[in-house]
Amino acid sequence: MAEERAEEHEREEEDYRLDGDLVDLILEAAEAGDADRLTALMEPLHAADIADLLEQVGGAERRAIVRLYGREMDGEILTEIDESIREEVIEALPKDVLAEAVRELDSDDVVDLIEDLEEPQQEEILKVLDETDRAAVEQSLTYPEYSAGRLMQREVVTAPEFWTVGETIDFLRREEDLPDQFYHVILVDPGHHPIGYVTLGKLLASKRALALKDITEDSFRTISAWQEEGDVAYAFNQYHLISAPVVDDDDRLVGVITIDDAMAVLDEEHEEDILRLAGVGDESAISDTVIETVRQRLPWLFVNLLTAILASGVIAVFEGTIERLVALAVLMPIVASMGGNAGTQTLTVAVRALATKNLTESNVWRVVRREAIVGLLNGLAFALVMGLVAWVWFDTASLGLVIGAAMVINLFVAAVAGILVPLTLEKLGADPALASGTFVTTVTDVVGFFAFLGLAGMMLL
Repeated sequence: MAEERAEEHEREEEDYRLDGDLVDLILEAAEAGDADRLTALMEPLHAADIADLLEQVGGAERRAIVRLYGREMDGEILTEIDESIREEVIEALPKDVLAEAVRELDSDDVVDLIEDLEEPQQEEILKVLDETDRAAVEQSLTYPEYSAGRLMQREVVTAPEFWTVGETIDFLRREEDLPDQFYHVILVDPGHHPIGYVTLGKLLASKRALALKDITEDSFRTISAWQEEGDVAYAFNQYHLISAPVVDDDDRLVGVITIDDAMAVLDEEHEEDILRLAGVGDESAISDTVIETVRQRLPWLFVNLLTAILASGVIAVFEGTIERLVALAVLMPIVASMGGNAGTQTLTVAVRALATKNLTESNVWRVVRREAIVGLLNGLAFALVMGLVAWVWFDTASLGLVIGAAMVINLFVAAVAGILVPLTLEKLGADPALASGTFVTTVTDVVGFFAFLGLAGMMLL
């Protein structure tokens, strides 16, 4: 039974991946210049799958696909494409296709599409929009990058606070220009200030004579257009919002943010944290060229080289000790490696807790104490293991005692550094995810080598 469930789960996972055979057929059609065949193969694919396909293939293959399939390209596909190749795809599209694709998008999707493009391309897209849509997009672009004003869509469904359910439903049925997706009818006062909202489900389930203000949701909260989008995503996740009105400095309604956009931000922030922790740049993608990838990774590799030289300098101080007892050279990497891994464990938890705002001033010292105790207990456990190994391996009990003591010291320091380093960097205004790994690794290497070799010099020679 368990095997059957595992096989079923594996089949379900395959359903969400691009079929390798299908990709091969699409590439063959693109290479042969067979537009009809390529269109027939790609037509059943979801917009997100087409975007994945364009991201996964090489540059020449991507251009061939866009050239043959370009006239079928719609706005939804363009919004799904990763920013790293979006400009390339837009440049390859015929102007009339691009215009039609952009016209069918909501304002927030148009802003997301053009905000990272060069100014000539932005103008090319803006001029195909009608006057109202262009004004809405240009207004959104006046807000800072990564703010709620950039994230919101201007298409909002509102109703006066004194309307009834029946009046609202009749209005929705008559209105021809509703957003493609919306979850709330927002109640506004005469000054166009949002004062509450009603879910569509509650609206349809209520009697026509009931006043809207009697069925508003308790979850109602407004978001400033200037608020950082990371904080917006946190609010959606924390308070289980599905949409939220956005207000200007005078608390007037200027737009709405929906859950799909908020969760996209949350996903992007998680991805950035992972990439920064690895030191590969927060915009790395598999579609990047060799030069782009080298440019993103080389700076942090250089920083790592400098820190490695610093750790090597500690070893050089004890060069004479190592020459007299070669066993130290064999065991040194174990102490440093265990410290590095322990520090990375604590660091990952700390960076994630900072990102989710779970690590605060009220609980920081409790968490630091917990991690210090965990590091100490782990150090004692592995000190016992490595002490016995070193004793048996080199037939020297004192060597086992030295490496055991060094293990306790380094794992304790690693645990404390793993949480204090990202906290310190955040206090200084630096991104903890970007720089913490290098500093923590340096601390554990330097402390590990110094403790092990220093104790060996004092106790064994």
